[in-house]
Amino acid sequence: MVRQKVVIKNPTGLHLRPAGILCKEAMQFKSLITFTFRDSTANAKSVLSVLGACVKCGDEIEFVCEGEDEEEALKTLIAAIENGLGE
Repeated sequence: MVRQKVVIKNPTGLHLRPAGILCKEAMQFKSLITFTFRDSTANAKSVLSVLGACVKCGDEIEFVCEGEDEEEALKTLIAAIENGLGE
């Protein structure tokens, strides 16, 4: 299991479009990929779960990846967030 914290840089947070991009990235991997924000845990492969976390710009989330490709999954998701998820 690997984990890393990252700050959301999108001006509008994880709304529908960036949430969809995040999920699309996460679904490329076999690992279980979740993130924690405040007291909740969201499934990074579910758009509804990501949207339900209500993550805003400047919020810090912690990704947790568990499985055979966990290292690559974590690197890819952190890079996607730091590149603004297409925005």
